[in-house]
Amino acid sequence: MIYEYLQGEKSRWKPYFDVLPSQFETLMWWSDQELVELQASSIIAKIGKEEADGMFRSRVLPVIEEHADIFYPEGSERLNDDQLMTLAHRMGSTIMAYAFDLENDDEEADPENEDEWVEDKEGTLMMGMVPMADILNADAEFNAHVNHGEDSLSVTTLRPIPAGAEVLNYYGPLGNGELLRRYGYVTTRHARYDVTEIPWDLILSVLKDTLKVDEATWGKAVNELDPEEIEDAFVIERDSGEPDSRGELHGEATVKEVPTDLVEQIHTILKAIRKVSPTTIPDKVVRDEITLSTIHRALELRLAQYPTSQAFDFDLLSNNKVSGRQKMAVAVRWGEKVLLQEAIDFVHEKLLKVKSNAGEEGEPSAKRQRKK
Repeated sequence: MIYEYLQGEKSRWKPYFDVLPSQFETLMWWSDQELVELQASSIIAKIGKEEADGMFRSRVLPVIEEHADIFYPEGSERLNDDQLMTLAHRMGSTIMAYAFDLENDDEEADPENEDEWVEDKEGTLMMGMVPMADILNADAEFNAHVNHGEDSLSVTTLRPIPAGAEVLNYYGPLGNGELLRRYGYVTTRHARYDVTEIPWDLILSVLKDTLKVDEATWGKAVNELDPEEIEDAFVIERDSGEPDSRGELHGEATVKEVPTDLVEQIHTILKAIRKVSPTTIPDKVVRDEITLSTIHRALELRLAQYPTSQAFDFDLLSNNKVSGRQKMAVAVRWGEKVLLQEAIDFVHEKLLKVKSNAGEEGEPSAKRQRKK
């Protein structure tokens, strides 16, 4: 991409470059002041600008400088390092926002790495810039599908599209934070896929305060965890369902579970504490109460990390008091707050049920029978 761009008029792709954007709304291009509007969103840690800068300076710029006679046509002006960095980011963002993963019949795609800078070590993954196919916008509800042929892409409608309506592709079940990071926009429909993260350090802090055990007992319990198997953060998300064959969504997206890996990680510590201090956690009922109480409080603290309230953000959005990048940032942080509050309410209900069941088990059997 950089090579073809530097060829200028000599590149057969110049007309294509001319219609591609030179500026982007993706988070990589936001100023520090603009990023502040995202508040406590976990998407900030995923931007990766420093990592991209390091990769460009260590691997891209040296190649261009070493082979300048190839990259620059005779008589053309050469770019300085700052200009090359800007160009590298522009090309990288163009690929991130517009390139297609070209399917390979011999290899399965790796969904975990589909949003990373692509490094095709063994030729198993091909990324393609496809003029015309990349003009489609996308949403969580869509009406068209891009089909991969042997030497071309085709677009097929999934249902009748009225005259004047937009033809929409599908980028997958992405929350608005991830949509903004990758593609530079947010939509109302993608809010159902919003996610947020709760860090393990916050869970540990709350759990320690809840248990009130001495430092020696706590230290032994924490050491029971294998550092290589510890999850640093846990994803909070809804059961959002999938679009049907027509690209349409059905039903409400709701929080239906606590992250299993989070519960298991807490249980590992509680099991270790029970070995040292059996009275602290006498049975599974107490274990479950402690687990849910810890998660509930951690979620409340996570929500409190955002300096503005859900109601404040909703007022900004519903009354059009913000615009541009600030509006997109508010949409992201508001969606995460809504999700966190739903998760808080869900865990609270589970905790009440656990306590209620524990109370019934503690009653005399005759009394329980009368209730039934």
